[in-house]
Amino acid sequence: MSDEERPLADTQGRFVQVVKSGRKVNDLEWLGGRILLSNKRLVLASNEGKRQIALAKVSTVKNRKNSNNAMAAVSGYFSVQTGNDVFLVAPADADEFEESLYTALLDGEVALVKHPAVEGGVVRDTEWGKARINVESDHVGLAIASGQFVEIELVDVGTVEARDGAVRGDERRILEIEHTDEEGTSVQTYVSGTTRHVSILESLVRQGELQNATDADLDQTEMEVLMALYSGVSPFEIPEFVGMEVEAVEAVFDRLVEEGILREKRVRRDVRLKARGRNIASDVIGDQ
Repeated sequence: MSDEERPLADTQGRFVQVVKSGRKVNDLEWLGGRILLSNKRLVLASNEGKRQIALAKVSTVKNRKNSNNAMAAVSGYFSVQTGNDVFLVAPADADEFEESLYTALLDGEVALVKHPAVEGGVVRDTEWGKARINVESDHVGLAIASGQFVEIELVDVGTVEARDGAVRGDERRILEIEHTDEEGTSVQTYVSGTTRHVSILESLVRQGELQNATDADLDQTEMEVLMALYSGVSPFEIPEFVGMEVEAVEAVFDRLVEEGILREKRVRRDVRLKARGRNIASDVIGDQ
């Protein structure tokens, strides 16, 4: 390795090429060997040879949580696309290795960020600003040039949308990430940059989104409480806001906590919406 290149991970595992020069590979066979990662490249080494993948040429990463293919029998894998080639990689410790890979691909990169673009369901007139990406095991940090720091917890991500739109007068790829701020208010942070950076960041933050499906069966009272919280009403003001007794509201809180929709912050019924709850509220607003 050169002086500028530093090792990040070195483990055993399996790997296979599933797309070669844009065509699916038939008769797939996993190869066992050594999987090495540096800040410059991913190396797949087996008895049949060595394949080196320059990280600068990686266009997309998909993990086993959001990848739909026939390789589900291998529980811990992710896919890497470079040009017209796609590889599946299954390290011995997939979670730890995957974290190192996302760090190598995104940490320290500069993006354009608009925060908050939406706050409590209300669109804000926020300007785009340059930000440096920081990748940690449980969150993505965005250090904006203005001095603001946005922390997006992966388990707190509600919905993720990718689209093309105008950014500072240019047509760019935009990633819309719904999460909560320090006060527990639902916000959307917009991130834009190169196509590959947006694509890789989308794969990372979607891990949280996929854990927060909106499949709860709520009655009208529970929905009213959830919508009030989503709108920014303090948990202590909910009884008066929805016209219910304190005991009844606390019973609703208990039910929503059990459903994984609310998270209890401390005693005396201070709660905040989890990503699943915000997804439900957002779906309701979208249907109105």
